Amino acid sequence: MTPAATLGGLATGTVNLAAESRGFLSPTGVEIAFLLVGLVTFGAAVITVTTRQLVHAALWLVMALGGLAVEYLLLTAEFIAWVQVLIYVGSVVVLLLFGLMLTRAPIGRSPDADSGNRWVALAVAVTAAAALVWVVVDAFRTTWIDLDGAPAGSTDVTGASLFQHWVLPFEALSVLLLAALVGAIVLSRKAKAEAASGATETRRDTEGAR
Repeated sequence: MTPAATLGGLATGTVNLAAESRGFLSPTGVEIAFLLVGLVTFGAAVITVTTRQLVHAALWLVMALGGLAVEYLLLTAEFIAWVQVLIYVGSVVVLLLFGLMLTRAPIGRSPDADSGNRWVALAVAVTAAAALVWVVVDAFRTTWIDLDGAPAGSTDVTGASLFQHWVLPFEALSVLLLAALVGAIVLSRKAKAEAASGATETRRDTEGAR
């Protein structure tokens, strides 16, 4: 064995040993970024459900959904990240903002924004989160990712899985967007009808007083 081959073998062994020694206490830059973005996203989500200003809640929701898109990018799931931006940030939140504008929601603090069921909502949220984590862990406990094959989050793999096994939820999402749009229109027309009826009654009272 030549000296060069010996040195190459030692270098390879050193790299493998360093890779194997990397554990929980020595995270990579991507893992640190994932943790920081996750904390920011969690904070934005908490502010979304605790603020008394509806417009601010919608804007914080944009930040929370955008943080999830960044998390998907860090997990090399580019297709899911752009779907998150296009559908949720670009459609659902925009429809929510349009609904707030059409219903003439107050810009400042809204005392009636709190229904008084925070503890019930917190219990439901914790239960749903625990059930989701349990389902994911149980489903992928024995699943191994093939690093030599196509990336799990690539457009080819995700598109094939989406349109083969998840066609119904994909179509249900389009119905959800349509329902949000129709709901915004119905609420706006109801508010206009109430305002028109109130103006008519005020006019009749004024004429009767004369």
